[in-house]
Amino acid sequence: MSEALQTALQNTFSPETLLVILLAAMFGLFVGAVPGLTATMAVALMVPFTFFLDPVAGVAAIVTMEACCIFAGDIPTTLMRIPGTPSSAAYVDDAYALTRRHEHQKALGVSLVFSVIGGLVGAVVLIVAAPQLARVAFEFSSYEYFWLCVLGLSCAAIVSRGSAAKGLLALAIGLLIACVGIGSTHGVPRLTFGIEQLASGIDFIPAMIGLFGFSEVLRNVLKPVVQQSDLKAAAEEEARFGTRGWLGSAIRSVFQAALQRAKSSVGRILTSSTIGAFIGMLPGAGADIAAWVSYAVSKRRSTKDEQAEYGNGSLQGIADATTANNASLAGAWIPALVLGIPGDSVTAIVIGVLLMKNVSPGPDIFQNSDQLPIVYSIYLTFVLANLLLLPLGFLAIRLGSQIVRVPRYVILPLILMACIVGSFAINSSYFDVYVMLSMGLLGFILERFGVPLGPVVLGIILGPRLEETFVQSLTKSDSLTAFFSRPIAASLGVVCIVVWLWPLISRLLGRNRRSTDAIAA
Repeated sequence: MSEALQTALQNTFSPETLLVILLAAMFGLFVGAVPGLTATMAVALMVPFTFFLDPVAGVAAIVTMEACCIFAGDIPTTLMRIPGTPSSAAYVDDAYALTRRHEHQKALGVSLVFSVIGGLVGAVVLIVAAPQLARVAFEFSSYEYFWLCVLGLSCAAIVSRGSAAKGLLALAIGLLIACVGIGSTHGVPRLTFGIEQLASGIDFIPAMIGLFGFSEVLRNVLKPVVQQSDLKAAAEEEARFGTRGWLGSAIRSVFQAALQRAKSSVGRILTSSTIGAFIGMLPGAGADIAAWVSYAVSKRRSTKDEQAEYGNGSLQGIADATTANNASLAGAWIPALVLGIPGDSVTAIVIGVLLMKNVSPGPDIFQNSDQLPIVYSIYLTFVLANLLLLPLGFLAIRLGSQIVRVPRYVILPLILMACIVGSFAINSSYFDVYVMLSMGLLGFILERFGVPLGPVVLGIILGPRLEETFVQSLTKSDSLTAFFSRPIAASLGVVCIVVWLWPLISRLLGRNRRSTDAIAA
């Protein structure tokens, strides 16, 4: 065993560091479970405390908090239809549909188990392939990022619940909302209508809370009898579990379906983890694209009967998306450690913390004997944080599941209060609350006409990035062939085109197959 690894083991498993990891995990679960509070905000709040911690404990706190916060975001996603994280929007309809069928613990159990699996596989990728994968990420230019954004948006529109036409309409609405404010490329106000607060654009967090959370409050108000019976049945289900030996029945209700699915989904786990780790290592790509792409791949790999479940309570969709989501967390550390380039907003803060501790991220970090133990400590913390997430996540699920026992006339005002607090907490702005209310009304109207909300959210998130990379690419060359001039860009472009044309191709293949069968008969 190398001296650096021994030092990392001693530092990571010291009582002080373990206590910091435990406290960070509890704080991450709390912040993630509150709608509107993001992992980035949790990490930002933790930074002042890292001044008083040694480098290993400070970085360990951030790693643990992020992993727990991302999972905890699935609790309001499942129980209240308010995505706790942007990536949760990929499977919010599935998770909430299971809650309405009183299978919320099964949904959260799948989310927990596959989050841990994805996090562990992502940690292995980080440990084994960091330098090699970072070289690939370093080759990405504006062309590759453009096609990556297009791929994420295309997957959201095509695999969303309902027809592809309605998915495209939802995507167009999201991209239109993303155009509000001063453009990042030209600096010209757009669609602000003279409202000063719109100059900075519409923040996707209040928009996401309104689209899913407040719209659900409006929809529940119109269905009081059905919802009351649902809550009563859910309460009876919870009471039944509580009378048969609490611990054993609770463990079975949370983990049984998840573990059975994990045993039969090894191939899907590897696919989703690979997608998550690869997309996560791309600077600025984020877990939301990883979740949507993995969800789309999962649906395409399923049978027609299984595809009908997507958007209506698919456990497999939740499993694959959460696996990619958490695998991307470790992937984002690859460019941060190897190249000193932040993979996402969290690793951007981490780089600042490391520099504050006189640790310089970059290729030399793997050669410097003083800094190498920090790298090994990060590896160990990723594994430890995901293992710790199992028991703590189980307790969070059991506590959070008590929400379904609350009567409708109590839970709806609480959800509305969570929507208002979550929207206001981002920028301490009442205008964000108005945005949330407006987007909630829009979401309610769209759902009345069967238009999915997921593509709207992803359009708001990726719209500015799509525009920026498109303009940058056109600045380099005004020829559209330049978008296919690089090998990786050409490959991604071809994949996007296949995704667009696949419904037509599958229809033609089905028609030819029927014609062949008719001739043979």
